Amino acid sequence: MRKIKPIRNEADYEAALARIDELIDAEYGTPEDEELSVISDLVELYEDKQYPIGFPSAVAAIEFQMDQHGLTPRDLLPYIGSRAKVSEVLSGKRDITMSMARALHKHLGISAELLLQEPGAAFDSMFDEIDPRRFPLRAMAKRGWIPNVPNLMDKAEELVAGLIERAVRCYRR
Repeated sequence: MRKIKPIRNEADYEAALARIDELIDAEYGTPEDEELSVISDLVELYEDKQYPIGFPSAVAAIEFQMDQHGLTPRDLLPYIGSRAKVSEVLSGKRDITMSMARALHKHLGISAELLLQEPGAAFDSMFDEIDPRRFPLRAMAKRGWIPNVPNLMDKAEELVAGLIERAVRCYRR
């Protein structure tokens, strides 16, 4: 098992990706599997910071669904209204109303959150939904990545948050 380092730049990022390729077939529960898990999380953090993914615009989502289903602007009349309204919505000149959003969500399956988003909205960080108990805490403590304290599982959230915070601080230097 190699020493895990923060990902601070593109060279570190490329090295981490290469290491993931080496470890991708690691057997579950092995030190290599644990290393793969931690490196993968650090790569995701780096990608979130370097290449943030925002929501597509509501118009882009509508156009995507039109393309996927072979629809024309005329096919949107039942959901948006007149030809003029369809044209204005698709050109971005008219905001989508609540009734339009409901109809587009119901009939085209477009996320209501996406249709009603504020311009420039971004996805939440993937770390907001990480279960800290899924980390190999004992192995991480043994390697000195986190403090080796009693009841690791009870303090998992605090310990993993500290590790991520240190990685982010190192990354931002």
